[in-house]
Amino acid sequence: MELLVASAIGILTAGGLYLTLRLRTFPVILGISLLTYAVNAFLFATGRLTVGAPPILREGIETYTDPLPQALVLTAIVISFGMTAVVVMISLGAFLGSDDDHVDDQPDRDELRPEGTS
Repeated sequence: MELLVASAIGILTAGGLYLTLRLRTFPVILGISLLTYAVNAFLFATGRLTVGAPPILREGIETYTDPLPQALVLTAIVISFGMTAVVVMISLGAFLGSDDDHVDDQPDRDELRPEGTS
């Protein structure tokens, strides 16, 4: 099970990095989302992968999972959803302002010249 989760985290990270290095805004947003999923899976896996064990230590229970990574993942999900919404709005504003969704747009040559020179 650990190999499966580690492989999934590696694939999510590789896909997220590939999409983040693209030159369009939508793949960058998807790449950042994949990276947050990879981090969430990593945080969740740090609490020991046990199936059917409760996250609370009570009397008579010998196997349990650590509840701290579960709380961290829930918090990270909320934060990543909010940040994704902010990035989508910023990229939508940039697209509507320039009619292009390239991340590394170069300014025109006329904009680089100081005023009064030709």
